[in-house]
Amino acid sequence: MSMRKDVLFLILGWTLIALTIPLFICGLATAWLDNIELALYSFALPCVISPALGIILLSFTRTNTSERLRDKEAFAAVGLVWPIAVFIGALPFWFGGMFNGPFTDGVGLMDIARGGINSWFESMSGFTTTGATVISHEMSPNCIPGVTEDCINSQAKGLLLWRSLTQWFGGMGIIMLGMMILSRVIGGGMALARAELTGPSLSRLRPKLRQTALALWGLYIVLTLVEFVLLSTIGDMSIFDAFNHALTTLPTGGFSTHDASVGYFDSVAVELIIIIFMFLAGVNFTLLWMVRDGQGLKPMLKDEEFRSYFAYILIALFAIVVSLVVTGQYKVGSALRNGLFQVVSIATSTGFGTEDYMPWPVATHIILFILMVIGACAGSTGGGIKLLRINLAFKVAMRELVRIAKPRKIERIRMNGEVVERNQIGLIVGMLFVWVGLFGISSILLAIFLPDASFESITTLVASSLGNTGPAMGEFGPSNTWAEMNFGGLLLTSILMWFGRLELLTAVILLHPSTWAKEDKEQADRTAVALFKRLLPSTNDKKKS
Repeated sequence: MSMRKDVLFLILGWTLIALTIPLFICGLATAWLDNIELALYSFALPCVISPALGIILLSFTRTNTSERLRDKEAFAAVGLVWPIAVFIGALPFWFGGMFNGPFTDGVGLMDIARGGINSWFESMSGFTTTGATVISHEMSPNCIPGVTEDCINSQAKGLLLWRSLTQWFGGMGIIMLGMMILSRVIGGGMALARAELTGPSLSRLRPKLRQTALALWGLYIVLTLVEFVLLSTIGDMSIFDAFNHALTTLPTGGFSTHDASVGYFDSVAVELIIIIFMFLAGVNFTLLWMVRDGQGLKPMLKDEEFRSYFAYILIALFAIVVSLVVTGQYKVGSALRNGLFQVVSIATSTGFGTEDYMPWPVATHIILFILMVIGACAGSTGGGIKLLRINLAFKVAMRELVRIAKPRKIERIRMNGEVVERNQIGLIVGMLFVWVGLFGISSILLAIFLPDASFESITTLVASSLGNTGPAMGEFGPSNTWAEMNFGGLLLTSILMWFGRLELLTAVILLHPSTWAKEDKEQADRTAVALFKRLLPSTNDKKKS
C-alpha cells in the first residue's frame, strides 16, 4: 500500500502552523527582556516562514481526511517533523546573532555558513533534548575572548528562552502536542503516539487519545511549574534562571543559562531539587500519572523497569563513590554529592553538570559511559537504549542459555507478570542490532571527520548523540563545548541525535526505500491472484473430498 502524501502534508503543515505560537511568544518576550529590534530580527521572519510553509503543505492535502492514519504514514510523519521543526527553530539563533548570520556585521560568507550550521546543531540539540552546545567565544559574536567570562549568559535572554523552549517541546514530543488537534482531524492518532513515544507500548490513561495527550501534557506542565517554584524559592535562583532550568530539566535536556551549567550556582539545594526532577523525568510517565491519580506508589514499586532503574542508579552511585574515595580525590560527603548528581544526570540523559568528571578515575568513565548508552525508562523523556529493552534482552539471553541445558523446556518471556509477544521481542532484538551497527559505522565516519580526536572522544561523542545525553568525554567533556568540531562532525552528530530521538527504528523505516515505493500494477495483480488462489480449494482438499 503506497504512502498517502497528502496525509503526510496535513500533519507536517499543521505542525509548522502550531510552531508559530511559541515563536510569537518568544518574540514578545525578547522585546520585553532585550529590545524590540532584536525581537524583530530574531522572530519576525520565522513567524512568517513557518505558517507560510505550513499553508503551502496543507494546500496539497485533500479536503476529506476521514481515513485512519496508517502506521507507515505515522512513522514517516514523526521522522520528518523533527528536521522541519529543527530548521524553523534554528532561524532565531541565526538571525538573532547568537551565531554569525545574515544580519551580523563584518563577517564573510564562510562565517555566515558556519553560523547556519551552528544554529542547526543548536536547534537539533534542543529539540532532541541532547543538550550539547556550540556556544563559545570562538563561534558567538556576543562573546569577546579574554573579556566575556560567561559566554552563554552573555546571549540575549529571549534567545536563551527560545533555546530552553526547544527542549521543553521536544521532551514530550511535538507530535504529542499535535495529537490533541490531529485526533479530531484525522483518525489513527494512536499510530502517531506509537511512533513518537519511547518504549514498545503506550498505555492509555484516558478512553480517548486526545484525553491521554492532555493528561500527559498536564502532568508535564505541573511538574515543570513545581520545579520552577522550588528553584526560585528554596534554591534562591533568579526568576529567569529558575524558569529556564525548569524548562530543560523535565525534558531531560540539560541546556543551562551559564557556561558552568548547574555548577555555577554551587548550591546543595539547587542540586537536590534538580536531582529529584531529573530522576522523575527518567520514570515512565504512565507510572507518574498513576501516582498523581491517587493510586499511590504501589504501581511504581511493582513495575520491573522502575525497580531496575532505581537499582542501577544506586549501584552506579556506589561504584563511583567508592572509586572517588579510594583514589583520594574526594571525601565521602563530596564524593556522594558530586557522584549522585553526575550519575542521575547521565543516566537520565539530561546532561547537566556540577563537576568536570574527566580528572576522575577511569573506572568512573566506564560507568558513566554505560549509563550514557542504557539511559532511563521507556515512556520517559530520557534517551538511550532504555532499561526495558535491556531487561527484555537479558531475559531472552537467559532463556536461550536454559534451552541449551534443557532443550524441551518451554519458557515464555514475561514482563510485570504478562507474556511479551514474539513480535515485540523481535523488535527489541532488531533495535539493539541496529544500535550496535549504527554505533560502529558512525564511530568510523566521525573518526574520518575528526582525525585528531582520541578514541575516547569519538566513541563517547557517538554514544552521547545517539543517547541524547549531551556531554561526552575526552576533548568534548562536560567542561568543553562541541564548537571545535568541523562541518562534517556537526552534521553527522546532529543526524545521530535525530536517530536517537526517534528510537532508531523510526528513522530506519523513514529512510527505507519501501516506505516511499509505489505499489505497481503488476505487484497488485500478483497479490490479487495469490489471494484468489487461497480462497479456492486446493487439489489435496479435492482429493480428500
